[in-house]
Amino acid sequence: MSSPNQLSSARVKARAVELGFDLCGIAPAGDVDTLQQLARWLGRGFGGRMTYLNRTARVRADVRRWLPSARAVVVVANIYNTRHPHHVELADAGRARIARYAWGDDYHDVMGRRLGSLAGWMRGAAGPGFDAKWCVDDGPVQEKVYAWLAGIGWIGKNTCVINPGVGSWLLLGVLACNAGLEPDAPATDQCGTCELCLDSCPAGAFVEPYLLDARRCLSYLTIEIRGAIPDGQRPGLGSHVFGCDICQDVCPHNALAPVAGDVCWQPKAALRDATLRSLWDMDDAALERAIEGTALRRAGVRGLRRNLAVAIGNAGPTLAGLLAPRKAPGTVAPEHGARDRAPGALPDGERPSLDDPMVAEHIDWGSSRAR
Repeated sequence: MSSPNQLSSARVKARAVELGFDLCGIAPAGDVDTLQQLARWLGRGFGGRMTYLNRTARVRADVRRWLPSARAVVVVANIYNTRHPHHVELADAGRARIARYAWGDDYHDVMGRRLGSLAGWMRGAAGPGFDAKWCVDDGPVQEKVYAWLAGIGWIGKNTCVINPGVGSWLLLGVLACNAGLEPDAPATDQCGTCELCLDSCPAGAFVEPYLLDARRCLSYLTIEIRGAIPDGQRPGLGSHVFGCDICQDVCPHNALAPVAGDVCWQPKAALRDATLRSLWDMDDAALERAIEGTALRRAGVRGLRRNLAVAIGNAGPTLAGLLAPRKAPGTVAPEHGARDRAPGALPDGERPSLDDPMVAEHIDWGSSRAR
């Protein structure tokens, strides 16, 4: 009878590449002090409203609480860099800044299917007794710590995983299993004295090197917060409508980063060179279609309307008309959520998201700021 021990790290890595992953490494499933840092980080309140992290903190501290039989953690990565301009290269305040990972197919789906295939192959190769669990940024696992332990890259001062030859445009997935795979050596930190990422953060979200206060991060503000964005932090969003790439854009290790070979990471048609106006002018159904199959679904139409309203307000008078309230003859004040439309634009009835009280409040804020 075969057993999980018959699997080798070399065979697993080779199969991972065959399935479409760019990098693969093996980490041990054991006690590591770095895994305990999450609890300390949460204790300082840096997680903000991401209460799911608090609920799962104990499991995240040891992968064996997720899979009790775990002996090894297979970490895979895909490069998602493309040839399209980085955020720091965009001077036009009217361009919609969307995190690069969200331009193409949803990485949860793409990498989840590949990990499922890898798990199936491993099960067939190992035979009876093989046990595994896998996730792509949606399970109670500290992917970045295991990526470091697996030699994929070190956790940089910007808290991103950086590979010395590839850079940090990496999407991660993990597969915990009970196979006795030979682990790789942890990656060596190569940030040196560089602090470009810290100095370039538009929100001042880094408390110190390697320590992020998520409550200030533009990615947190535009994605993780489901309700109102705090008033005082709205101007800092600029034209960011989903995430932020600036701390990666400026990283020297990304200067010569390779471009993804997979077409799935290329921008969707509606997101390629998207502007604040082009996204705002879409009715809700069109906006839903534009983000279908992408990671932008996490914010949804409601969240994107909110973020767009703030970004349009930050863009100033040139786009202020998009948010101007309708003033029908004989009325004292506009109906809450009803807005003017440019000639040829679709009627308000096809944009029910604008009538959402939370969205409407951000529209009012953006309109006031743009004037």
